[in-house]
Amino acid sequence: MDIDDLAQRVISGERRALARAITLVESGRPDHRAQAAKLLDAMPRDRQALRIGLSGTPGVGKSTFIESFGLMLTGQGLRVAVLAVDPSSARSGGSILGDKTRMDLLSRDPNAYIRPSPSQTHLGGVARRTREAVSLCEGAGFDVILIETVGVGQSETVVAEMADAFLLLLAPAGGDELQGVKRGIMEIADIIVINKADGDLKAAATRTCADYAGALRLLRKRPQDPAGFPKAMMVSALEDRGLSEVWDSLQELVAWRRAEGFWDRTRAEQAKYWFRQDVRAALLAQLDAPPVRAALEDLSGQVAAGDQDPAAAAQQFLAQLRDGLAGKS
Repeated sequence: MDIDDLAQRVISGERRALARAITLVESGRPDHRAQAAKLLDAMPRDRQALRIGLSGTPGVGKSTFIESFGLMLTGQGLRVAVLAVDPSSARSGGSILGDKTRMDLLSRDPNAYIRPSPSQTHLGGVARRTREAVSLCEGAGFDVILIETVGVGQSETVVAEMADAFLLLLAPAGGDELQGVKRGIMEIADIIVINKADGDLKAAATRTCADYAGALRLLRKRPQDPAGFPKAMMVSALEDRGLSEVWDSLQELVAWRRAEGFWDRTRAEQAKYWFRQDVRAALLAQLDAPPVRAALEDLSGQVAAGDQDPAAAAQQFLAQLRDGLAGKS
């Protein structure tokens, strides 16, 4: 594979090249990892898209919201990339990757690009290489990147380490003030969006929005928030109502953070975070070396037989690892 040629095609906005590039960075093969590192290093550093993280419980209407929101943005002449993370089976390891089928209109828009990826065993709601896919989409010249997480619960906070703003979608009658002040995903949300505010659910959506607006006032104010943020808003993705107000609020938030220096500082901290994550992943990869695996299995057998305490066996294994066990492979 000619990485230099692939990089130039991605930078020029070729969709097929972008798809191939994302497939490359998602691969776990050692030779592909080396090629992916070279490809990512070739991406321009001066292209910065607005990265929007988006999460919510299953069935809240994330795909409908993304399609309506994305079509509104492309209608304004913006190029939009959607990186959707699909949950992987704990049994088979497979994923349906069907998010594209729910966004039929957006998937046909020439100014939009949708890429579903499996979460595999990675926790936190995103795939392990989503951050690298974001870098490729920025290099390809997209203006807005929507990062849709798996949508599993309150611990889904890793997306905050790769997004400039975070939207949390909730359904009407989905909680009260106490639910709104719970720690975890609530703490990182910039805008809580109450979706499905239409038809018979409109009254319930109004009450839920009021509940969360009140709860947000009880949370400690973050230094990166201007007056009025975080906030709760109502939308109907089905009827295209409230979407422009959400976009206006996002632009207001981002403009303030840029002016106050939080944008650059946050991006720098995020880069440091992912550097450390890559180092941790490389260290864990050493466990796949044959002699390391053999030592691990031997000590695991001793623990299972009751001959060693798990904590003592772990210390013994780490001592063996420090003594150069991994270098024998």
